[in-house]
Amino acid sequence: MNNELKIAIIHPDTLAAIGLKQMLQEVMPVVVVDTYRSTDELAGNDCYIHYFASANAVAANMQFFAERRRKTIVLNATAETQSPFAGFHSLCTSVPEKQLVRSLLSLEQAAHAHRRNMPPTPQQQAETQLSPREVEVMTLIVKGLINKEIASRLNISLATVITHRHNIMEKLALKSVSALAIYAVTRGYVDISEI
Repeated sequence: MNNELKIAIIHPDTLAAIGLKQMLQEVMPVVVVDTYRSTDELAGNDCYIHYFASANAVAANMQFFAERRRKTIVLNATAETQSPFAGFHSLCTSVPEKQLVRSLLSLEQAAHAHRRNMPPTPQQQAETQLSPREVEVMTLIVKGLINKEIASRLNISLATVITHRHNIMEKLALKSVSALAIYAVTRGYVDISEI
């Protein structure tokens, strides 16, 4: 028996599906994410803990998703929850990246607070050590402060902040502030309400 936790993304837009897949893998690194263009491609495969599906896919296959209502997250272009999707979790995808990351983290924390129903996260070599100062800098970055504000708050030079910022991203192998925010929230360095 395969104990792998899996998420399915059902979305006809390949680029949107790939982008969401990357974000989900950052939020839940222990989960495998598969992408499908339609429910037909699932071919009866019902091994997923969650289904992230476009509103059109859900509307076209309402019976399939209604049976999996608690596991389904409807991907909407608008924040309005339309009546056919009442009772489903919903995620507005046409928002700024920071807001989308916050919404994904909120969903993850609601469903899997304190890693509930999730296997232990494997130790990452990058996690081996951020210095205490790097942790301070990381939390301030994630909270939205710019380099100059961080330097002033920590009473260090701007060049030192830039060096710490570079070292943090290098050690954690991250490429964006959104990825850093996901890292900081999922590991408890920053509360989601602070980003």
